[in-house]
Amino acid sequence: MPEIELERYELFEAPTYRFEPERNGFELERRDFFRFLGGGLVLLLALGDTASAQESGRGPAIRGDARPPELAAWLHIGEDGTITVYTGKVEVGQNIRTSLAQAVAEELRAPIGSVQFVLADTDLTPYDMGTFGSRTTPLMAPQMKKVGAAAREALIDLAAEKWKVDRTSVGVAGGKVNNIASGESVGFGELTRGQKLMKSVDGAAVTPPAEWKQEGTSAPKVNARAMVTGAHRFTSDLVRPNMQHGRVLRPTAFKAKLTSFDAREAGQMQDVLVVRDGDFVGAVAPDEMTLSKAVSAIKTEWTADPDPQPSNRELFDHLKKNAPQLPVQHGIEQGLQAADHKLDATYTVEYIAHVPLEPRAAVAEWNEGKLTVWTGTQRPWGVKSDLVEAFKIPEDRVRVIVPDTGSAYGGKHTGEAAIEAARLAKAANRPVKLIWTREEEFTWAYFRPAGVIDIRSGVSQDGLITAWQLDNYNSGPSAIETPYDIANHSAQFHPTDSPLRQGSYRGLAATANHFARESHMDDLAAAVGMDPFEFRMRNLKDARLRGVLEAATTAFGWMKARSEGAPPEPNHGVGLACGVEKGGYVATCVEISIVPADFLGAEVAPAPPRVRIDRVVTAFECGAVVNPEHLRNQIDGSVVMAIGGALFEAVEFASGRILNSRLASYRVPRFSDLPAIETVLVNRKDLPSAGAGETPIVGLAPAIGNAIFQATGTRIRSLPMAPKGFVKSL
Repeated sequence: MPEIELERYELFEAPTYRFEPERNGFELERRDFFRFLGGGLVLLLALGDTASAQESGRGPAIRGDARPPELAAWLHIGEDGTITVYTGKVEVGQNIRTSLAQAVAEELRAPIGSVQFVLADTDLTPYDMGTFGSRTTPLMAPQMKKVGAAAREALIDLAAEKWKVDRTSVGVAGGKVNNIASGESVGFGELTRGQKLMKSVDGAAVTPPAEWKQEGTSAPKVNARAMVTGAHRFTSDLVRPNMQHGRVLRPTAFKAKLTSFDAREAGQMQDVLVVRDGDFVGAVAPDEMTLSKAVSAIKTEWTADPDPQPSNRELFDHLKKNAPQLPVQHGIEQGLQAADHKLDATYTVEYIAHVPLEPRAAVAEWNEGKLTVWTGTQRPWGVKSDLVEAFKIPEDRVRVIVPDTGSAYGGKHTGEAAIEAARLAKAANRPVKLIWTREEEFTWAYFRPAGVIDIRSGVSQDGLITAWQLDNYNSGPSAIETPYDIANHSAQFHPTDSPLRQGSYRGLAATANHFARESHMDDLAAAVGMDPFEFRMRNLKDARLRGVLEAATTAFGWMKARSEGAPPEPNHGVGLACGVEKGGYVATCVEISIVPADFLGAEVAPAPPRVRIDRVVTAFECGAVVNPEHLRNQIDGSVVMAIGGALFEAVEFASGRILNSRLASYRVPRFSDLPAIETVLVNRKDLPSAGAGETPIVGLAPAIGNAIFQATGTRIRSLPMAPKGFVKSL
């Protein structure tokens, strides 16, 4: 069973909603409603205890990636020769439609354009735990290769029987099955006649990377035309017959309780339905403008949580104060005694938001007791389980379909929007579309965990690290272990109380742990007067990590940039960082400048200087490369996304409220922030392919911090580093 990282907190939360039991039958009871006849308003009144207003989500019991062995569950060849492949993975912009199609086409010896995918439909596709953790390439792609190879062998069997020849006389190429002796050929569809291929997916030999023809090439995105022309439809684009629009009225603060509810004004609006179920309050209307007016007209009062909720100013003290202290592992003190230089430092990382391109959205439809929901999620079966639990209905009465989704970054593992749309659709007895606003995304979704990281270390004058102790409070244990060769080392994760809802984010805690570790490595190098690259190589035995370090520094021109004979330019610096996570190896070099801030006008006080990233070179190795161009896209996207967490992004909060809940007040990378980006792919055809969705993000922040340190002599140990961290340090 695949490992579930501890910092995927959202998978272990309490249920999102607890609807009243008597309201969860398949049919709505007439006594639940009363109508304002003039306005067409319907109110659902809930009785009994109310539920928590803070939204959360919980997935199903972890049951692993249960994979059916039958080929027919994964692949079907129609009479017209169309190859349809089924997988529970979802497309959230990482282009798995293309990479998985390459895997199937490679084994079937067929054009990639003949392979079509049905993704993430809980009624049609095999169960899948979810699309996260860079698992699609290392786990699902090999499965797709087995499926394609098994289908190829099944076609050979059918052709041998048709021609009454030995199977060794049959070959597959160019999307056809060929009789080698006679030269006769037949299409796939002519052989299968649309019937199921009765064969196991196990046993057929797959093509090794050295013999790849379609994998290993930069095949274009299979549905690129639909994307660029706007023909592709996301959840927010879907329209169902008689569909209405829905929205939830949110509490005034986290953990607030509903104490007063007045919908009389909304009741005067035509064709508006208001729904209340405990602390759940929502509205349904025929169009979004009417819906906004109706929600604004509902008057509510909320009682705040009696327990004080800390603000972001108190965050790091809160995290350490509420964490258990663990015993130091044996050998650390001995290693410190052997050190010529000792260094203690604390690093902090703020909460940040996912800011997906497509906010959460869902379309829900009830039909004769069966619920179908279209929604953008990384875990369709997890959302299905959430719906089963929320409405107390059998699993076979719930279907979740995931249209290709406009990004997720780890933030769409839970099913809040699906449950909300389904609750409103049930009350309205019509399909309902619900789309979160940006403010809802910034407030009610979960965040990348904040954290405090303490490091104690020692190094001898010859550059060997003698002791290393890292303690991570809250952000998580991903990539917490050092890749460097240190005899006396300890790495411990301390779970604690998080003031905000937190969960998966691209790279998980690997970004925080790499930031702390790689920043600290440069400080140790400075303590013994060594070049940061040479210092890392001095303490590193891992050949794959050494390989990307050498590739990145060579492409960057590190030795020339750090040459003692060339004095550094004023306010200019270079830095590097490297790391390992999820089977991927990354090294990042950056060049930065400290420049005056943009001119604000004569009437405004001078703004502090800012950090400008001029150039980034990233070397990445993830085994055998499946699609070089799309791998570069993943790496470049990681670099761009990492700029926000490194320099700007931080969630501000106080008294149970998010204070910067809009893009106007939450800074994300802009086109003007982008540096020149160069990517070096280290292709290891002798190694299995690993994923690339997460690991490339971890190197940028520490490399920037190390470049700032070289340029200014100032070490910044907090993310984000600018503008507040940088100005404060100066």
